[in-house]
Amino acid sequence: MAKKKIQEYISEWMEPFGLENGYELSRTEFVKEGQTWFLRVYVDRLVDGKYDYMSSDDCEKISRYLSQKLDEADPISQNYYLEVSSPGLDRPLISDKDYCRFTGEIIELKLFEALDGKKQYSGRLKDYKDGIISLELENGNVIEIPKEKASKVNLAVIF
Repeated sequence: MAKKKIQEYISEWMEPFGLENGYELSRTEFVKEGQTWFLRVYVDRLVDGKYDYMSSDDCEKISRYLSQKLDEADPISQNYYLEVSSPGLDRPLISDKDYCRFTGEIIELKLFEALDGKKQYSGRLKDYKDGIISLELENGNVIEIPKEKASKVNLAVIF
């Protein structure tokens, strides 16, 4: 089965379950590592419309639900492991919604090709509009980078 189709199934199943139980699907990956396939489902927990801590109990609840749906539909022919977790502190920013949600936060950005001699930047996500990431650097300068030029964008983990 195509990876895209599996992601569509998970999205379709998680929408009503998430609305009913206070979860929001962040992303889904179906990847092969060595000889083993993994179906990874990353989910946020919502409480009163705000993002909150995901517990292991939350992950277990979602895993049981998705396991049942996957058993019923049987969309994956090979053996795989289902993993459910939160997107993590250093979560990747993928969708436009992610960029809007995390405006004002410190991010780490890696580029496919160097810009001003650098392929990595860190700074505050000032704005995101029409596919343009506005990043305020530590020195106060703001650079604008088209999203398609970024190979990876994550929230920075600062302790």
